[in-house]
Amino acid sequence: MASSQPFGGGQVPVNCKLCKTDRPIQWKCTDCSILMCGYCKDSVHSQFKNALDHKIISREEIGLHREELDFTNIKCDEHTGQSSCLYCNMCEILVCPTCVAKVHKKHDLIEISDAYNIKVERLKKEQSKIQKSNSNMNMKKNQLNKLVLAENSQYSRVSQNILSHEKTVKQQVEQYFKELKNKLEQNHETVLLSVKSDLNAISSFTNQKEEKINEVQDCIDISNASEFFKEVKKMEKLTETQEPRTRPSYSSSQKFVPGNLNQSHIGSLQDDGNLSSEINVSLVINREYQTELDAIGYVSPCLDQSIWISSSGMLQRVKPEGTNLMVMSIFDIIVCGMAVTPSNQFLLCVSGKTRLQQISSSGELTDSVYDVKPLLPNAIHVISDNKLIVGACGFIDDELKRSAVIIMNKEGEKETVYEHDKHNQPLFTYTLNITSTSTGNIHVVDKISDDFRGKVVVLGQGGHIINQYTGHSTINKSEPFKPVHIVTTPSDNVVVSDLDTGILHILNDNGHLISYFNTKDIGIERSYSLAFNTTGQLYIGCSRAAGSQTKEAKLYEINIDGF
Repeated sequence: MASSQPFGGGQVPVNCKLCKTDRPIQWKCTDCSILMCGYCKDSVHSQFKNALDHKIISREEIGLHREELDFTNIKCDEHTGQSSCLYCNMCEILVCPTCVAKVHKKHDLIEISDAYNIKVERLKKEQSKIQKSNSNMNMKKNQLNKLVLAENSQYSRVSQNILSHEKTVKQQVEQYFKELKNKLEQNHETVLLSVKSDLNAISSFTNQKEEKINEVQDCIDISNASEFFKEVKKMEKLTETQEPRTRPSYSSSQKFVPGNLNQSHIGSLQDDGNLSSEINVSLVINREYQTELDAIGYVSPCLDQSIWISSSGMLQRVKPEGTNLMVMSIFDIIVCGMAVTPSNQFLLCVSGKTRLQQISSSGELTDSVYDVKPLLPNAIHVISDNKLIVGACGFIDDELKRSAVIIMNKEGEKETVYEHDKHNQPLFTYTLNITSTSTGNIHVVDKISDDFRGKVVVLGQGGHIINQYTGHSTINKSEPFKPVHIVTTPSDNVVVSDLDTGILHILNDNGHLISYFNTKDIGIERSYSLAFNTTGQLYIGCSRAAGSQTKEAKLYEINIDGF
């Protein structure tokens, strides 16, 4: 696990403009527009011409000070050589004494400085309105962007449903035509059987008659009268045979009457209400726990309300007590993945071991039945008490890398291995985390580079890729998408934590973005690991600040709404 890294450069130090040394800036002369240290203010600037008349402000006032305007020497636009002395409110212009005497004597005249302050105040109010309007538009823009995400998600879901139903209807139609053909073939065989039966009887009769004809001719050809009369008596009895009876009529094969498919067989599109630009995704901190770990790489809640949490080289079982976590047990092992089954069996991937480990109720670390040799397991997701999904990686040699997703049954047998696509290309680079939805889709966090840049690969039933989510241009405008943990919500959406942004990407079951939430908005810094407990609260484990050496990682229990 890696912590978030700092980005950007430091500020360039500003030196004194007079001595050019690294003495700290303490003063600014607003007349000279010079930043200077304390020494130069007293020893150098004081020697400037008219230095005593210059205005010098302290470092704290720099940036807050606005230089005063000179209203005493504003030339009149109408009368050459005259300076404006007042402001006419009625005409909204500056006027000189000649202007007043000739035109503006009875008008509403005020001091130029007062007019200036009135105008500035008015401009500030307008500026405030513009800022408020701009803020409202930015908020509306964000809402509409989320609406676009929601509509894209709706479109994707409906499109997927249509394709799925099309496949189902095609299968049903193909099955029905297959049954029609089978039924026609059976009917055809029945018809032929009855006709062939009579044909066989006739054929047998005619063969017998041919033999009799030959025997009669042999009798006729006898030249001895005595022998003839002996044979003819036998022959007369043998020729008395009855013709076989055939059926008066035969059934024919059934005819085919084409039918019509209509809307009731296929389905239709119907209005699903209006999209709301308000997508109410809500996360509220329920409890906050301070741990003694440098970072929480994995978190797995148990049925007895205890929680397994891991860090670099350490695994702890803790139990919440108020706002504290009581440590129940500690193991000095490097954990690469872990999960708790519905029967409360705790499974974990331990660095360097091809077989998943388990910890018994007595606290003993032993081998489980799940072995992915020759690969090394690095992610576990429990489907049910009978099956689990294991992400595994391995190095066959220095050049060839492997990464696979393996479905295993409770006996530890590998039922399905997803490693290559239909073109024999690798599906994954490095399987980091796994979850699944009720539709059977498997969502895999795939790390594609050492700096944790990655994607979410969504596998449909059968292991084909139905989507690859690589972040969003709005969310990942300045920081690349670095997915680290993934979890399925009670409402069957998928939440992905983004390493450097602190944003949770919320996807539907097909891996399309429907919304997002910045955990920094509720005071959670460096969100990392994710897990749901049995009552539907979301646990968020955090990493420590980049460069920090303190053990300050926090664990949050969050109430969620809207996804």
